[in-house]
Amino acid sequence: MAEEKTRKIQDVETLKALGHPLRMKLFRAVYTARLATASQLSQTVDEAVSLVSYHLRKLAEHGLIEEAEGQGSDGRERWWKPAAQSLTISDEDFIGDPGKAAAHRSVTRLFHDQRHELYERYVEEKGAWSADWRSAAFDSESLPRLTAPELAELNKELHEVMARYHAISQAADEAGETEGREQIAVHLYGFPFRP
Repeated sequence: MAEEKTRKIQDVETLKALGHPLRMKLFRAVYTARLATASQLSQTVDEAVSLVSYHLRKLAEHGLIEEAEGQGSDGRERWWKPAAQSLTISDEDFIGDPGKAAAHRSVTRLFHDQRHELYERYVEEKGAWSADWRSAAFDSESLPRLTAPELAELNKELHEVMARYHAISQAADEAGETEGREQIAVHLYGFPFRP
């Protein structure tokens, strides 16, 4: 995978580049595939190879993905990989300017919509998964009453747990241990609300 651990998006141009619906799907597809060509990705997102190639180049221009050198046997097709192991986008980098804040809200909604689409697809296809996978999958909601520092601590602890499982996954990938492994989506939200 990528050498840079976390890529922090702080500029509105990169945020907008990622905020295109097809680009966000392509970014997720490159991330989950670890290495992929435009031809492979065009099948994943059901779009023309030329359109996929264009959007991959746009993602690369903003440092979100990069070419994977030395891949393929004939050198005719470009291979892509994530430029970092994860992305972070902080509200604080965009909240002070109304235009930047609007772009951030738009991208956040798109992330949520595509995450919801992933989960809806799982719900529709649940019967195709084995009983082991169905019983391991989860969907839960908790409604504790916390302070802002307590919510920040919860966030930190959840990220530490996810980092541990990412390390397990990466070690298994590097060891070629793919038997019984599937791509997993874990979506966590923690936010204040008033009933």
